[in-house]
Amino acid sequence: MALPILASPPVAFIKTIFPKDRSLSQATWNFNFPRPIQCKASYKVSNDQNQTISRRPSKYQPSIWTDDYIQSLSSEYKEEIYGDQRKVLRETVRMMLCKIENELDQLEFIDVLQRIGVSYHFNNEIRDILDNIYNKQTSKLKKNLHATALKFRLLRQHGYDISTDCFVCFQNELCNFKIGQFVDVHGMLSMYEASFHSFEDETILDEARDFTTNFLKGYLKQNRGNHISLLISHALDLPLNWTISRLEARWFISIYEKQENKNHALLQFAKLDFNILQSKYLEELKCASRWWKGTALGEKVSFARDRLVENFVWTVGANFKPDFELFRIGITKLNALITTIDDVYDLYGTLEELELFTEAIDRWDLNALDSLPYYMQICFHVVYNFVNEISFESLKKNEKYISTPYLKKAWTDLCKAYLIEAKWYYSGYTPTLEEYMANACITIGAYALFTHGYFLMPHSIKREDLVRLGEDSNIIHLTAIITRLANDHGTYKRENETGDIPKSNKCYMNESGASEIEARDYMKSMMSILWKKQNKEAQSSSFSQNFIDTNMNGFRICMFMYQNGDGHSIHDPEIQNRIMSLIFEPIPF
Repeated sequence: MALPILASPPVAFIKTIFPKDRSLSQATWNFNFPRPIQCKASYKVSNDQNQTISRRPSKYQPSIWTDDYIQSLSSEYKEEIYGDQRKVLRETVRMMLCKIENELDQLEFIDVLQRIGVSYHFNNEIRDILDNIYNKQTSKLKKNLHATALKFRLLRQHGYDISTDCFVCFQNELCNFKIGQFVDVHGMLSMYEASFHSFEDETILDEARDFTTNFLKGYLKQNRGNHISLLISHALDLPLNWTISRLEARWFISIYEKQENKNHALLQFAKLDFNILQSKYLEELKCASRWWKGTALGEKVSFARDRLVENFVWTVGANFKPDFELFRIGITKLNALITTIDDVYDLYGTLEELELFTEAIDRWDLNALDSLPYYMQICFHVVYNFVNEISFESLKKNEKYISTPYLKKAWTDLCKAYLIEAKWYYSGYTPTLEEYMANACITIGAYALFTHGYFLMPHSIKREDLVRLGEDSNIIHLTAIITRLANDHGTYKRENETGDIPKSNKCYMNESGASEIEARDYMKSMMSILWKKQNKEAQSSSFSQNFIDTNMNGFRICMFMYQNGDGHSIHDPEIQNRIMSLIFEPIPF
């Protein structure tokens, strides 16, 4: 999905995505919408009392990755001998990094370390180098577009306060560019990548993105197959700031291997590190798969999507680092449960059943099980046990704070928001864009994910953080809105065919009279604007850097899953191949 810079959405939309009352889902979940007069598409089953109940059809395919298949897999790279080899190579690369003195060489090497997936090993060294570059009063590289853009991107990415004034001297050069004259192609590509780290109202970067996008597209028409054209094509598909690091590492390793001036020690280190982490992910996936099989939800709630591997990939995209093992396993379980409960509300449950289930979640009482149909009893019981499991793990880390109230609230808010959508569906009600977005930022699951994730991350739990979680922090809200728009973009075709409630595209079309293409372009433009807000929010948020990074990655993994359609629900061959390369297939030496 190419995301060109389009005309900025009107201020009204900014108000829509930041409604004054963000508790719409909580305030209106029990509103009595009118019941439908006409039946929706459905199929009929009989309940235990031989009463016929109309339910919506489910056409989801079973998972192509069974538990037996997952448990049968193994990786030789979990062996200690490979860890020892990695330590030796890591020190070799560290020495190389520390010996570089030229500023541009330092920046380029840091960029390669990031793209090839091993920079997390050298956080202290990279910070020292960037500190030194940032604190310099002058630079010999001011007239070098590539160096200036690369410096800007890396410094802003790492949280330094750097102004766009460094690009002023290049404005005339770019504005007066004529076809046929010599141009620094690497500089144009670096400027393009830098523009995706912009904040709101940084006009110079908006103009740079427009110009460099057009230039790079034109360059590709005349140049194919060389190294720079591969980098350009990849960047135009998704810029670096919108990609997930593990997939970027897998891709870049294959590109770096073909370079004539490649560093063999770095290449070997990157391959080995990727394969070792992959072996770790495989063990985590096995653990999550055993849990999922033990819940029997895949069998007893068979109408729902069984997408455990896809749910695990979300967590690798959110944070790939080795010390996030508990986070990845726990959030994989959460994602699997959210997917199941989402389908309960979207597909299977009658409105009366959904009201009972929402009330049971709100009461958080096992005694409420008696009022629920059997399939809902199973769902409630698994959710209840899962929350207790997370609470137990967080108590082991920090006995001061009990996570259960926060996790219960996250589930209650989510189910209440799901119920609003169910009432819209059964009543045939079409929400306004503002109504839809206020509720949809809850149903996308970001609040639930980051509330649970906070207690599973390897950081200290702080009282002030818990207050911010409860107050609906901007950094989570922005991620929720951006991922909702990306999700709607990818799932629009499927959900429109199955007769789901109107999503953001359709709501905008209903209100503005826009065509489907215009609505999709408008939503892409909004995602771009919201990402600028998120870039700024990441610089000022008081959450831990681990939490901020994981939050930012929420949008990136969403782009991966929904860039070309519904990669989460539909078995798309391209997504399947990427998942195989990310989780199951090591890089050959």
